[in-house]
Amino acid sequence: MSIRSTKRNVLFSLLAAATTLGACGESHPEAPSVAPTQIRARLGQAELLEIPHQIEVQGTVEASQVAAISARVMAMVTAVHVNGGEEVRHGQLLLEIDPQASKGQLSQAQGALSQAQAALALAERNYERFKALAAERAASDLEVDMARMQFEQASGAVEQAQGAVASASSMAADARVTAPFNGRVTQKMIEVGDLAAPGRPLMMLESIAGRRLVVSIPESLMHQAQLQSGSPLTIRIDSRPDLGLLQGTVAEKTPGADPASHSFRVKVDLPVADITTGTAGRTWIQTEVRPAVAVPEGAILQQGGLTMVVIRTEDGLAVSRVVTVGRQLADGKVEILSGLTGGKTVLIGLAATPPSGAKVEALP
Repeated sequence: MSIRSTKRNVLFSLLAAATTLGACGESHPEAPSVAPTQIRARLGQAELLEIPHQIEVQGTVEASQVAAISARVMAMVTAVHVNGGEEVRHGQLLLEIDPQASKGQLSQAQGALSQAQAALALAERNYERFKALAAERAASDLEVDMARMQFEQASGAVEQAQGAVASASSMAADARVTAPFNGRVTQKMIEVGDLAAPGRPLMMLESIAGRRLVVSIPESLMHQAQLQSGSPLTIRIDSRPDLGLLQGTVAEKTPGADPASHSFRVKVDLPVADITTGTAGRTWIQTEVRPAVAVPEGAILQQGGLTMVVIRTEDGLAVSRVVTVGRQLADGKVEILSGLTGGKTVLIGLAATPPSGAKVEALP
């Protein structure tokens, strides 16, 4: 064997020994055991309820009082004191109409009354004279009857003239158009210089207090619902989610269906007044009873565009379920249309869905 081969064998032996010693000196710590995730939450129940089947009906919010302001005389508008959107008080001056025409009618009526009163005074004195002459047998019964008839005719003429004066005075007062109730001007349809005419709307006024949801209910549904004055209805205002579900009462309904739409117009009083008129709203008409699953509203989670509910299994583990949510029920419960059955224990108040299989500890 050569010296070079001998050196190579010695070098390989040294490297193998060093590797063996390094391997023997290296320590291998055990992998730590992963503890299962644990969450704490309040618990609730997915209840199986019997609720009436409800059909949604949409409507529009209106004021409880709406008036079209008009004049009873034909004359030119001389002043307009309010604009659209302004609030007005009962009796506040809205606009003025040229009073000359009504003043002329009032003068004519007053002149006719003066003439009738003068004729009555003459007829009364004449009647008294004939009664005195008849007592002395100087006048016949026919003459007395004629004098009494003239007196009664003159009395009727005075009453007629007084009515004409009262009517003309009322029309003269209409030269100053005032607000019939506390409200808001929703529309102004007249300007200074326009001609006001009887029956022509000059302004639209709606009350500030009092709001109603007006809905049209199909006649087939109306017969099932059996709605009467005072019947309660649950209402939601689309643009006001902060109000939640409102409990309204039926104020009035049309006695018959509209021949064109075959629907009944129903007005439902709302318990709040700070709702803008024209706002969309909806109510639900109850028909037959059906089974439904309901969970507390706090059990509903929105995550990744999905609606979810987390349940606790019999082993105490958390499992997430994708559900379809229906309408909101009373007592803070939400209807579940699919994805969950009754009797399940649900977790309430979670901020996000926990890992599947996490242990659940119930909060008091």
